[in-house]
Amino acid sequence: MTDESEIKDDELLLLGLCRSEFTPELSAKLKYLATKIERWDRFVVLANEHGVTALIYKNLLDLGLLEILDRHSSSFLMNARIMSISKNAFHLTAAEEMLSILNREGIKVVLLKGLALELSIFGNNGLRQMTDVDILVHRRDFIRARQAMTDNGYDSLPVKSGLHKPILAWTGRHLPSLLRNGVSVDIHIELFPGKKNKLTGMLLETSSEIKVDREKAYIPAPQLFFLYLVRHLYHHELNNESQLRLYTDLVFLLEKKYEEIINYDLLELASEAGMTQILAWKLEPLRDLWGIGFPEWLNDFIDRWFNPGSINRFVFFLKSPRDNKPDRPGYVYRQQLKDIPGIHRKILFLLGDLFPSLRFMKDRYSCKSSFSAIGMYPARLGKLWLLFSK
Repeated sequence: MTDESEIKDDELLLLGLCRSEFTPELSAKLKYLATKIERWDRFVVLANEHGVTALIYKNLLDLGLLEILDRHSSSFLMNARIMSISKNAFHLTAAEEMLSILNREGIKVVLLKGLALELSIFGNNGLRQMTDVDILVHRRDFIRARQAMTDNGYDSLPVKSGLHKPILAWTGRHLPSLLRNGVSVDIHIELFPGKKNKLTGMLLETSSEIKVDREKAYIPAPQLFFLYLVRHLYHHELNNESQLRLYTDLVFLLEKKYEEIINYDLLELASEAGMTQILAWKLEPLRDLWGIGFPEWLNDFIDRWFNPGSINRFVFFLKSPRDNKPDRPGYVYRQQLKDIPGIHRKILFLLGDLFPSLRFMKDRYSCKSSFSAIGMYPARLGKLWLLFSK
């Protein structure tokens, strides 16, 4: 574990404010930390980089700490909260329009990530900042869903290569984003790729129905939602980026749905998803830095998979959440390839990566003509290097 002295006071304060519940002892500690902050401008910049300004403003207000901040920093956080409320309302309206289209087609839509958390855990008052709308549909429905949305005014981002079209349902990531009126909708059909498991189907089947204004939607059951968010967070960190926003999602879920998440089924499901170690690594900072209490059997599980690099990585991301150059691009690429089932699909994915469409080449290499884009194809052979590099 990392000594907290390695984390600066403003970082500790930021970390401590990323939650929904505060004991008297924690409140007193945070008030003491706030009196030691000398650079509030650095604090608000860091909060903004971590995507938690709206939540930080609300918690500083509730704890009576806003008066300690300088005027500019307090105004920045207040405006960020107002902006988050406005953006979330905008995304909520867009989600209702999207749900109206898919509900008419009889397609079950499970909300994911920010929108699902905002509506079910964060209280629908602008605390969970979001940038797009993520949904899950059944594999059998994804072609119909995309067609219905494009028929109703959504524009699709292009597929990287025509060779990828036959394997879109198997790449383990969301389909090319659909855009309308400034909102991006990402359709997912597989949340736990890799070895064969039934977890995505379980998540679809056990989701609970809610209303988004007048439209029907579904929210994942807490335990499977928690596991999916752990995997999503791990994927971000493989790409050498992370945010407290993603850890805060896990903290809020545990604070609101602890009994439904923390039981022996959690370990069995993590094992089926092939993410036993990943779960242990992400539970460790929740226990050791957020102070969330776990039963003895779960503490033993975390300690069994103890990885000193896990907390060190967390501290690194706490200080530098974004714009970090990937330090293991070869490993990330191989993992992406590994998650695609079937050797024939792997070959199509690799060939499509080596020979993308001309449209992609023009955008990727800022080429003004097709001829100049064609001249850049040899550069794509670097993808082969990723198969064998670190």
